[in-house]
Amino acid sequence: MNIEKVIKNAEEIVTLEDLKSLEGKNLKGYIGFEPSGLVHLGTGLICGNKVKDLVESGINMRILLADWHAYINDKFGGDMEKIRLSAEIMKQSFLAIGVPESVDFVYADDLVDSKQYWEKIIKVAKNTTLNRVRRAMDIMGRKDTDMDLDSSKIIYPFMQVTDIFHMDLDIALGGMDQRHAHMLARELAPKLGFKKPVAIHTPLLTGLKGGNRMDFTSKMSKSKADSAIFVTDSPEKIKSKIKGAFCPEGDVENNPILDIYRYIIFPYYKNEIKIEKKYGGDIIVKNYKELEEFYSKREIHPLDLKENISEILIEILEPVRKHFNNHPELQEMINKIG
Repeated sequence: MNIEKVIKNAEEIVTLEDLKSLEGKNLKGYIGFEPSGLVHLGTGLICGNKVKDLVESGINMRILLADWHAYINDKFGGDMEKIRLSAEIMKQSFLAIGVPESVDFVYADDLVDSKQYWEKIIKVAKNTTLNRVRRAMDIMGRKDTDMDLDSSKIIYPFMQVTDIFHMDLDIALGGMDQRHAHMLARELAPKLGFKKPVAIHTPLLTGLKGGNRMDFTSKMSKSKADSAIFVTDSPEKIKSKIKGAFCPEGDVENNPILDIYRYIIFPYYKNEIKIEKKYGGDIIVKNYKELEEFYSKREIHPLDLKENISEILIEILEPVRKHFNNHPELQEMINKIG
């Protein structure tokens, strides 16, 4: 296992000591996604590249297409046909991005068709207080009061913990918004006789309209199409969305454009970038720290930065657009889910 690659670009490892203790073992890991729309940059280029990191480190990875979770979370109004079409779009998006074909794509529907799965859910529920479940509601992008209106919501955290136990996983990968579920799994595992999973948490991208990326309501989300860049977006859409993005001059805090460089471009795609300035000559930037310094000193104008990131993203996402253009049935699926 390549520890450095495993922890690359991670926001948090819980815990590094536990991860190191897995050295030399045949490891299984996963990440789960609700099929609820198109794949945006955070899911595709942060999580997708992190999956590749783990595969290249010798970890057997699977992507859980959490169809029943999406149903509980009212995605597509509970239309399971649209949820499963969305799951196929998500799968094809990951493959087009370059997620290895060795990754196993699994539907939640495959897991719930098991008596043993439901036995584990009951055990998890019996060992979890209602207050503890309420604290985990942010994994759904929900407030804890939402379960007062629809009691099915309480099942969701139990399912996510059970997914980890039922698949006998060593590593649970997810964004920082999945932390509560992963911590609950680590807390319950010794008590219930399951593996205590190592949790690897990726950073969250700020939505293009700005905000604090650690406030889960401000993260890039497929439910806010004007605040997200989807991996299937046309060059024209990418340019338009970037042009309208929040990017105050000289401000490096919670800047969604800088976030894309910090968490996607420099870790995975570019060793250096050339910012073509409208006035004053071009700037060569060799790492994110340099970019932040130039920007904070106002040596790079927001419009020049936006032009640069637009061109880079158009280049990176070209294989995805090509894949979808070559498979018209995928575009038909997109049309069906709206």
